[in-house]
Amino acid sequence: MATTTRTITIPTQLDPVAVLGPVDEVIREIERAFPELTIIVRGNRVAIVSRSKQTEADAAKAEDLVNTIIEAAHTAPMDADTVRRMIDQDVLDNRTRSTHPGHGRAVETLQRVEAASVKARRTDSGHRRPAVPGVITYASGNPVRAKTPGQAAYVAAIESHTITFGIGPAGTGKTYLAVAKAVRAFQDRQVRRIILTRPAVEAGESLGFLPGTLNDKVDPYLRPLYDALGDMLGADQLRRLMDDNTIEVAPLAYMRGRTLNDAYVILDEAQNTTEQQMKMFLTRLGFNTKMVITGDITQVDLAVPRSGLATIERILGGIKDIAFVHLKAEDVVRHRLVGLIVEAYNRSEGLDGDHRRISRGAGRRADRNGGDGAGHDDDTTDRANGAADEDRKENR
Repeated sequence: MATTTRTITIPTQLDPVAVLGPVDEVIREIERAFPELTIIVRGNRVAIVSRSKQTEADAAKAEDLVNTIIEAAHTAPMDADTVRRMIDQDVLDNRTRSTHPGHGRAVETLQRVEAASVKARRTDSGHRRPAVPGVITYASGNPVRAKTPGQAAYVAAIESHTITFGIGPAGTGKTYLAVAKAVRAFQDRQVRRIILTRPAVEAGESLGFLPGTLNDKVDPYLRPLYDALGDMLGADQLRRLMDDNTIEVAPLAYMRGRTLNDAYVILDEAQNTTEQQMKMFLTRLGFNTKMVITGDITQVDLAVPRSGLATIERILGGIKDIAFVHLKAEDVVRHRLVGLIVEAYNRSEGLDGDHRRISRGAGRRADRNGGDGAGHDDDTTDRANGAADEDRKENR
């Protein structure tokens, strides 16, 4: 009996769980597909053992599959469902399976069942995807899942709270993950509709002067939400669901006076809501409804009023079933430069903020001492200058 062993090493920069799956569930799928092979996992090494010439072809296919899973783990780790689908469709054809002893009609029946299961996962809204940290849903055939610890905490908070605030810089997946959770809840029949909203035309929502119908006016401001939904549902299904108002995408002003029951509601760009608008939105909460509010407090477009997102944690922070998750530059999953840009702006704004605080403090002291010193005797001026010098020393 000729025994050969193929050893594959998982790169050190990868978490083995991203390749093997939780509790090795991904590797178990490969074992089920190639029952005459022995697959051994030790640390970051995967050994594929073939004990006959007849199984060498299977060993080569299993090796290719493991390498494919490792490549995917660098960007979007595969879950067991995805690997099973790959095995059914591409890696292991029916002819190879039929050569294994003990298969035959039972395996052909199993193949039909698995194929039907794959089809059902794509079309049946009742199928549940794996919970966090697994796949939430699929977008254009690719799994949508948390990719950083911060994102995982955000998704877990959405899962376990009625109202969740996701606050962080651009590119951290706040909106996309929230939409994915909404789509998953709808497909699992946990809610009957999805409502997505955001302030339009900054916070004033002055749409009347714009040309065209309501849809023409608000479409540019809501386009990111349409795009996310289209990725996950497909254009045709999204159009049908919007036509019957199962999915609603509308400006924040259109939430006024409503009670939102049995729905998944997402408020995007919440940093551009006023405090009154934020209060109005949150009090729309109805029965069997989940709300997710996303925003970046460093990108406020409001001219005068305070941002409702800036003050909301102080107001609601102690209330049970309301979660606040702060995502950071390390959670950015766009181009690597986006994270560096966010960090650079944060440093710059921190320094600018310190300078502004010092300037405002000096200005208030000057006002208390009579403005710029005009009309005061030298003694008063010296005292004011001395106090300013002492304050500057303290600030240094």
